Amino acid sequence: MPRRLFRLFFALLLALALVASACGNDDDGPAAQVIEESAPEATPTQAAPAPTEEAAPEATPTEAPPAPTPTPAGPAPTEEAAPEPTPTEAPPDRPQRIVSLSPTATEILFAIGAGDQVVAVDSFSYYPPEAPVTDLSGWDPNVEAVLSYEPDLVVIANDANDLMAGLDAVGVEVLVSAAPADFEGGYDSIAELGIAVGRVDEAAALVADLRAEIDAALAAAPEVPIRVYHELDNTYFSVSSNSFIGAVYAAMGAINIADEADADGYGYPQLTEEYIVEANPELIVITDLVGYTAEDVAARPGWGEVDAVRNGNIVVVNSDIASRWGPRLPQFIGAVAEALQTVAASVS
Repeated sequence: MPRRLFRLFFALLLALALVASACGNDDDGPAAQVIEESAPEATPTQAAPAPTEEAAPEATPTEAPPAPTPTPAGPAPTEEAAPEPTPTEAPPDRPQRIVSLSPTATEILFAIGAGDQVVAVDSFSYYPPEAPVTDLSGWDPNVEAVLSYEPDLVVIANDANDLMAGLDAVGVEVLVSAAPADFEGGYDSIAELGIAVGRVDEAAALVADLRAEIDAALAAAPEVPIRVYHELDNTYFSVSSNSFIGAVYAAMGAINIADEADADGYGYPQLTEEYIVEANPELIVITDLVGYTAEDVAARPGWGEVDAVRNGNIVVVNSDIASRWGPRLPQFIGAVAEALQTVAASVS
């Protein structure tokens, strides 16, 4: 029975007893004895405490919070998950002591923001000016000399003197960054270098910028079927369309006379004087590092009838920008485009 009804019931009994007493009923029968005996134990003021004391231990909605709830258990999953690094929070695993024996790689390393990781470069890596140039050689490397810089990564253009085997033997990582055969290969080389030195985003940005610059330079260049001979040295090594240098000429529609001599697709065939004279190039390109001039080329015996010599179309380009794949390649494209435009104008 609900507590409230319980109290009303006993109040009613008490009221009836009082009414009976007021009416002059002096009978002390059993009924009256039951009411009188029950009344003191069941008055409203005495009955209330008993249910309250018995009900107090019972949990109520307001008393429930002290019991265990899901809230105290929450920290456990949080504490276990916290140490797990997310891709954006994980620190990049970057080599801190890089030795570059490739002038091209050196330029790219600095262009992608890894200059502060480079501790030494070869004697020809004099660009950019802040590169730490040493007397190390990329053509004739010495393992002990390279190891003296305590590198954790060595970047080379080619393996000479068993350099890779010597570095592998002591646990030093080596990356071969060879000259690419075309533009896409060059972009891939930049991306690969970026991955190796922990500069992925920077390398991607450089590729995007370089691609845009090269595309713009090629779009502005004339597409003319001019016969071209690109000379690397006085022993007549040249470049075919299977090299990134030759890819520049091919992209402009030029005819590279070295292509027929590059049957194996090496990219850098050695020609002969007879072959060159017979091919009769309309444009000859040499670099400023060969040790001779355009006048020296024109004075070679038997070359007087070559169209490029007769018309004065022997161009000297900067060796660095003409032989290194990297951030300055658009400058070489611009120089070649200008030369081709000049030749096209002279033969039209």
